[in-house]
Amino acid sequence: MLCLEFLSAVWTFILMAPIHSRGRITFIYCLLNLSFTVIFCICFFLAEFNGNPDSLFFNDGKRRIDFILVYEDESKSASEKKGSVMRRKVSQKTSRPLPLLSDEDVIAKEPEFFTAPFRKDQLKCFFVKDKEQFFTPAMRSRMAYYILSRAPYEVRGNVKKFGFNKLLDGGVYKAAYPLHDCRFNVKSKEPSCPNERFLLFNEWAHPKSFYKMQPLDLIRKYFGEKIGIYFAWLGFYTVMLTLAAAVGLCCFIYGYTTRESSTWSKEVCDPQIGGEIIMCPQCDKICPYWRLNSTCESSKRLCIFDNYGTLVFAIFMSVWVTLFLEFWKRYQAKLEHDWDTVEFLQQEEQPRPEYEAKCIYERVNPVTQETEKVPYTACGKCMRVSCGIGTVLFWVLLIIASVVGVIVYRLAMFITFSSNLHSHLNNRKELEPFKEYVTPQMATSITASFISLIIIMILNNVYEKVAILITDFELPRTKTEYENSLTLKMFLFQFVNYYSSCFYIAFFKGKVVGYPGEPVYWLGTFRNEECDPGGCLTELTTQLSIIMTGKAIWNNIQEVLLPWLKNLMFRHCTQVSSEKVIPRWEQDYQLQPMGKLGLFYEYLEMVIQFGFVTLFVASFPLAPLLALFNNLCEIRVDAWKYTTQSRRAVPEKAQDIGAWQPILQGVAILAAIIAFTSDMIPRLVYYWAFSISPYSGGSEHTMAGYINSSLSVFNISHFSEMKRPNEEITPYRDFRHPPGHPNQYDFSIYYWHVIAAKLAFMIVLEHIVYFTKFILSYMIPDVPEALKEQIKRERYLTQVILHETNIQHFKELMKPIADNLQSEIEEPELDLKV
Repeated sequence: MLCLEFLSAVWTFILMAPIHSRGRITFIYCLLNLSFTVIFCICFFLAEFNGNPDSLFFNDGKRRIDFILVYEDESKSASEKKGSVMRRKVSQKTSRPLPLLSDEDVIAKEPEFFTAPFRKDQLKCFFVKDKEQFFTPAMRSRMAYYILSRAPYEVRGNVKKFGFNKLLDGGVYKAAYPLHDCRFNVKSKEPSCPNERFLLFNEWAHPKSFYKMQPLDLIRKYFGEKIGIYFAWLGFYTVMLTLAAAVGLCCFIYGYTTRESSTWSKEVCDPQIGGEIIMCPQCDKICPYWRLNSTCESSKRLCIFDNYGTLVFAIFMSVWVTLFLEFWKRYQAKLEHDWDTVEFLQQEEQPRPEYEAKCIYERVNPVTQETEKVPYTACGKCMRVSCGIGTVLFWVLLIIASVVGVIVYRLAMFITFSSNLHSHLNNRKELEPFKEYVTPQMATSITASFISLIIIMILNNVYEKVAILITDFELPRTKTEYENSLTLKMFLFQFVNYYSSCFYIAFFKGKVVGYPGEPVYWLGTFRNEECDPGGCLTELTTQLSIIMTGKAIWNNIQEVLLPWLKNLMFRHCTQVSSEKVIPRWEQDYQLQPMGKLGLFYEYLEMVIQFGFVTLFVASFPLAPLLALFNNLCEIRVDAWKYTTQSRRAVPEKAQDIGAWQPILQGVAILAAIIAFTSDMIPRLVYYWAFSISPYSGGSEHTMAGYINSSLSVFNISHFSEMKRPNEEITPYRDFRHPPGHPNQYDFSIYYWHVIAAKLAFMIVLEHIVYFTKFILSYMIPDVPEALKEQIKRERYLTQVILHETNIQHFKELMKPIADNLQSEIEEPELDLKV
C-alpha cells in the first residue's frame, strides 16, 4: 500500500514496467474512496481470461476495469504475437450512480439534482445512494486518464517527461482507451451492465431509427459532454435547415417553371433577336465570332437559379442565419444548465500535461499575486505566436498561388476548347445531342472544378500536419485554448482553400476583361476570361456542386468505408483460430482508435458546409436542401461510427462549441455579400430606370429589350489581324459607350447605375441583417429568463445547504468541547453541596 505522497514514484515505476516486465499481464487498480483519499495497490501476476466476453471486471468480480493500456509482449515469437497483445488494465474501485431507469420509453430521462463541485469535506451534502456507485463510468475513465496523462516516467535535471501519451507516440504502448460497456448488437448478460452502447445503437445509430430524435442525455452520459454538445449542435442545425431547404426548393421550382417564359431567355433564344446578334470573339485569333442564340440552353439553365426569387431567398437566408445563431445560443444555455457545465471553465479545466512539463520560468500571477511556473517568458510567447502567424500567412499565400495556377489553366484550356471542341463534336455523330449543352465555357469550368477539388484535398492533408506542429509550438495552457488556437488556424486555411475558387468566379471573373480592342492579359500572354452573356452564375453553380458533392463523398469514404475496412482487416490479421470467445478489452482493441483531434474534423466539415449554404446561396438555392439530406445521413453515420467502429472516446467536459461559435458569426456577416453573385440587380436597374415598352407607348416598365441594353458594341475596324464578318459592328457583354461617342468604350451611365444598385442592395441587406439581429437579440435573449431565475434559485439553495451543513458540522465539532466546559462548571457546584 502506497499513500498519496508517493504518487510520482509509484507511477514512474508503473509506466516503466512494460520495459522491465515483458511477458506478464500487469494489473493496476487504484482505490478511490468518497473521502478522496487515493491509495494505489500494485500487483503483478498472470491471469487467464475467465471466458465471459461481457465482463467489465477483473476475475474477482469486484474491481471494475476503467482504462486499458496495451503493449506488445516481446518475449513471444512472431507467430505467437499474432492476435496476442498484452493489456494493462487501470481500475478505480468506484462505480456509476444511476443505471438507466425503466419506464414506458426505452430510454428513460435522467433524474435532476441540484449540483455543486465535489469536495471531500462536504460529503454529507451530496446525495449518495450507494458509495460504490457514486461516480459514473465516464467520470471514472476521465479521472484515470487525468492521472495517467500526468504520471512522470523520467526526470533529467530540469527536464521532466510524463504522461502516457508520449509513451504511446514512442511505441512503448500500442493503445490506450476506456472500455465500451457491452457489444453494440447484443445485450450483455451481466446483470449490472446498463447496456448503454446497445441502446445507443438501436435507438440512435441504426438506420431504422433515422426518424427519431437523438437521445442527447444518454449520448452525454456515455461519451461525455463534449461529444454530446456536438450532436446537439448538429441536430439543431439540421432542424433549422428544414426551413431554409423548403424556401430554397420553392425558389428552384419557381425558376424551373418560369425558365421558358423569362423575357431575357426568350430574347436570347429568339431567332429574330439572339439569332441576329453576332458576338465578338472571346479569345484572340483562334476563337470565331458566334451568334447569341447559341447560348439559348445555358440561358434557360441560368434562369432556374437566377430569378426574382433569388433576391427574396438571399434576404431570407440573411435573416435565417441570424435566427439560427440566436436560437442556438438559447438552446446551448439550456444544455449548459441541464448538463451542469455553466461554470465548467472557471472551476474544472486543468493545464495540459504538455504545458506543465515545460514550466521552467517563474512569474507573479496577476490574480493571486503568488509565484507560479510558466513555460515561456513574455518575449518567448510573442515569438511563438509570431512564428505561428507567419506560417499561416505563408500557407494562405500558397493557396492563392494554386488558385492562380488553376486560373492560368482555365485561360489556356478555354482557347483549346474554343478551337477544337465544336469540330470534335461535329465529327462524331454519337456526341451530336450534347452539342447544345457542351460549350467551351462549360468544359473549361467542369475540368477546372475537378482540378480545384484535387488541389483542395491535397493541401488539406499537408496543412493539417503543419497546423498541429504550429499549435504544439505555441504551447497553449489548457486543452480548450489548444483546440481554439488550432481551430482558428485550420478554419482560416480551409476557408481560403475551399472558397477562393468560388470567390474568383463570383466576384472577379469577367469583371476586369477590358473590351475587344484592348483586352486585359494575364502574365502578358493569356487573355482574361469572360462570363457567358447571362453571367457567371451557372459556372459558379457548377463549381459549388462539384466541390460540395466531391467533399461529401470523400468525407463519407473516410468516415464509413475506411474504418470498416480497417476493422475488418485487423480482425482478420489478428484472429487466432483456437480462440472463439475474446474478452471485452480484446474486442475493443480491434476497433479503430479515436483521433487525437477528436471532433475537430466533424465540426470543420459542417462549418465549411455552413459557409457554402450561406455565402453562395444566391447561385445555388438547392444548397440547403442538399445540406439537409447530407446532415440527416451525417448524424446517423457519425453515430454508427462512434458506437460500432471506434473505441470508446475518453469522456470530456465542454461548456459550448468553443471557437466555432465566433467563426459561425463571422460567416454569417460575410453572407451579406451574396448580392454581388446575382445578375438580377442589373435587370432591375434596367426595369426601373431604362426600360421602354414598345407595346404601351413607353408608359410602362418592361423587361423587353434587356438583352440589347446589356450589350455594348465595338467597331470591328478597330481589330488588328482578325477575321471580320460582313457587319461593321459586333456586340460584347459590357456597359460601355459605343464607337463614335466622345467617350467611346468608356463605362456608360448604365454601368454606374448597376454598381450603385449593387452597393445599395448590399448596404440595405446588411442593415436588415444587423437590425434583425439586434431585434432578435433583444426579444430572444441568449439565456431564457426562466432559466436565469432557475440557475439563481439553484445556486441559492446550494449555498444554503452548504452553509447549513457547515454550521451543523461546526456544532458537531464543538459539542465535545461544550460538554467538557459544562461538566467543568457543574463539578464545583457539586463539591459545594457536599
